[in-house]
Amino acid sequence: MAKAFKNGSRGITGSLHSAERKLLRELFGDIIHMLEERAEVHRLPDDIDPLYALTGIRPAELALPPIKDAALARLLPDASDDKEIADEHRRLTEADLISEKLGRLREAQFLLETDKIVLDPAGAQRFAQALNDVRLVLAQRLDIRDEADSERIAQMVDAKDVTSPEEYLALVYNLVSWVQDTLMFALMDAEN
Repeated sequence: MAKAFKNGSRGITGSLHSAERKLLRELFGDIIHMLEERAEVHRLPDDIDPLYALTGIRPAELALPPIKDAALARLLPDASDDKEIADEHRRLTEADLISEKLGRLREAQFLLETDKIVLDPAGAQRFAQALNDVRLVLAQRLDIRDEADSERIAQMVDAKDVTSPEEYLALVYNLVSWVQDTLMFALMDAEN
C-alpha cells in the first residue's frame, strides 16, 4: 500500500506498492509515447534549413499540423486564442516543451524502480510535474471540466465497486491525484 510523501532529514520520501509503481510507470510510458509521436512532426531533414539544423526551430513556412487528440492538446495547449500567435509560439517552443516533458517523465519512470522514493526539492517538483501530465490526460479522458465532474470522480474510491472502464480510470485518476497531493504537501513542508 502506498505511503504518503513526507519531508524528513533524508529529503522528501514516499513509498508505493509494486502494483502501484507498475501502474504509474505504464502511465508515464503512455504519455511518453503520446509526446514522442508528436515529436515526430518536428523532425525535418537537416538540409531543409541550416538554422533548423543548428537550433531545431522549425522554419516559418513549414506549419505544424494541428493536434487532434484532445488529451495531447491539454499537454501542449495553445499559448493564445489568436491562431496566428498560437501557431508561431508552437513553432518556436513546442519541440523544447516536448523534450522537457519527456525528460521529467523518463526520470519519474526511473524513480519508480524501487519501492522507496527519495527526492530533493527540485526532484520533487519534476516528479510532481510528471504526475500532473498524467492527471491532465486522465482528466481529459474522464471528461473532467468543472468541480461537479471532479466530485463525481472523487466518489470512486473502492476497487470492488468498479463496473466499467470509466470507473477504473477514475480510480487511477484518484490514485495519481493522491500521490501528487502528498508530494506537494511534503514539498511545501520542505520549503518552510
